[in-house]
Amino acid sequence: MIFLFLFITFFQIGLFGFGGGYSMLSMIQAEVVTRHEWMTMGEFTDMVAISQMTPGPIGINSATYAGYTSVVNAGYPVWAGILGSCLATFALVLPSLVLMIIISRFLLRYKSHPVVESIFCGLRPAVVGLIAGAALLLCREENFGSPTTGLWQFWISLGLFAFVFIGQHVYKMNPILLICMSGVAGFILL
Repeated sequence: MIFLFLFITFFQIGLFGFGGGYSMLSMIQAEVVTRHEWMTMGEFTDMVAISQMTPGPIGINSATYAGYTSVVNAGYPVWAGILGSCLATFALVLPSLVLMIIISRFLLRYKSHPVVESIFCGLRPAVVGLIAGAALLLCREENFGSPTTGLWQFWISLGLFAFVFIGQHVYKMNPILLICMSGVAGFILL
C-alpha cells in the first residue's frame, strides 16, 4: 500500500513543483515528514544534504532518497526500498515529462501571448515563495542546535552559516570549497 501512496504523493509534488528542486523541498517535507510520517525531520535534513552533494537535480535526488528511506522505515526489505526509490523518482519526473512534451508544441507559438505572459508573471513570485519556504524549513533546531540545549552547537552553526553566506554572496567563493570547509569545521568543532 505504501507504494501507491508514494507514487501519488510524488506525482502530485512533480505536478505542482514549479521552480525546480529547491521549491519542491517544502512540499516533500510536508508530505513525507509531516503528513505521512515516513521520515523524521533529522532524516529529511540528511536527505537535503546528501541530495545537494550528489550529482543531479536536488528534487530528483530527494525523491530517490525519500522513496528508499520511506519504504525501508515502513519495515520493508532493502530491495523494496530500491523499488520505492525508483517509483518515487519516476512519479516525480512523469508530470514534467508529459507537460514538457505538451507545452513544447505550443509554447514557441504562443509565448508572447498576453495570457501566457500573465501566467508566467504569476508563477515567478510563487516560485520565490516556495524556495524561501524551503530555506526557512531548514532553519530548525536539528540543524542549528538551540541556545537552551546545545549552546556550543548553536553558536558554531550560526558562525558557519554566516561564513558560508558571506563567502558565497560577498566574496563569490566556490560552493564546493565552502561545503568542504564547513564539513571540516563541523568535524573539528562539533
